[in-house]
Amino acid sequence: MPYLTSPVVPAGTLARTAQPALPTGDGLLLRPWRKQDAPAVHAAFQDPLMHQWHIRAADSEEEVAGWIAEWQRGWQEEREAQWAVVDAGEGELLGRVALRQILLGDGVAEVAYWTVARARGRGVAVRATTVLSRWAFDEIGLHRLELSHATANEASCRVAVKAGFAPEGTRRSALLHPDGWHDMHLHARVRGD
Repeated sequence: MPYLTSPVVPAGTLARTAQPALPTGDGLLLRPWRKQDAPAVHAAFQDPLMHQWHIRAADSEEEVAGWIAEWQRGWQEEREAQWAVVDAGEGELLGRVALRQILLGDGVAEVAYWTVARARGRGVAVRATTVLSRWAFDEIGLHRLELSHATANEASCRVAVKAGFAPEGTRRSALLHPDGWHDMHLHARVRGD
């Protein structure tokens, strides 16, 4: 049965090109992940705050190397696009920003981010999310970006709002964390916001 509308973004839009590096213009660079990033990602996931707000743990650098390989495949399979957020000068890992659950035909993706402990409070997540959003709308042609976080994660809520993601509501008991079910705030940006 044919669709009544054309795909918002045609299949192949991501896979036919190499994943780009995206400079923020203010000292950060979003770049594709490299195998040699595994030790820094593993170290980031030893932070208790990561355990509080994320549902994954990193038990070894080898495990993280597997994540990175999966993140790299995600681009070619057009299901996710993950970037390391680094200091543009020194290359130090400061965090991660991603488009997850990409649905090119619908023009929708979910934004996710985290920062290492020493990068928090410096606007890293806001700056990276803002640049990623601009690229997703202007270069790829997505129509809607969604972002969710635990309602108790006030820092993540501030990032979402500062990056232009309007609050849309609360998804009750939506994500299981080690400490139980969390209500999740849903935010979104649409092209033109």
